[in-house]
Amino acid sequence: MPFKAVVFDAYGTLYDIQSVAAVTEAAFPGHGDLITQIWRIKQLEYTWLRSLMRHYQDFATVTRDSLAYTLRTVGLSCDAATFDRIMDKYLHLDLYPDALAALGAMNDRKLAILSNGSPAMLEPLVTNSGLDCLLDAVISVDAAKAFKPRPHAYALIESTLHIAPADVLFVSSNPWDASGAKSFGLRVAWIERVSARAMAAACARGDLVAPLTMFNALRTQMDELGFAPDYRIAALSELPEIVARA
Repeated sequence: MPFKAVVFDAYGTLYDIQSVAAVTEAAFPGHGDLITQIWRIKQLEYTWLRSLMRHYQDFATVTRDSLAYTLRTVGLSCDAATFDRIMDKYLHLDLYPDALAALGAMNDRKLAILSNGSPAMLEPLVTNSGLDCLLDAVISVDAAKAFKPRPHAYALIESTLHIAPADVLFVSSNPWDASGAKSFGLRVAWIERVSARAMAAACARGDLVAPLTMFNALRTQMDELGFAPDYRIAALSELPEIVARA
């Protein structure tokens, strides 16, 4: 069955969340990697915790709160200007190198983003990266006041694009997101940027596990939730062929 739309997660899928490390390292030399990994882990946890508690706050608030938690936990502090400079990187995240070409090769389908990001974060990010001219829609879960992987969030695809879930290919590098989308009824391509073999090898190299290795172990390997993706790919560049063949 052909795909009528291809919908992408933003953070970690189109945009490299690890690119914030340059800013955190500049602000706190020697601590940048640790801050980056704890920040992202808590950012995701806060979306899930707020969903469970039914106390929604938008992703900008979640991101600020998780950064404040991180700095406090590792015993660091900074002035407001430095804090805002670190936060601003989320409006200028690096695109993955193959993103523009991959989206450009699929411009015969509807293309969109579905992200936990708030509109105030997503709109400048998409414009700053040049994706605004390739996307038909940038969908924020803020419209549903529900973070992924809640079904209400994925339902925004159909209500925005007017395309049934079975006709959509959802693309994410986040295993929890791929599982959530598959559970909802979307067809799913999971980007496995860190292979299981590479992950096991990294963990076996020594007794001290580096922060990035720990992050990859927690957040880049497919979860045991019973919802397998339809496609496992290593990069965005593999998508156009999959879409063309469907």
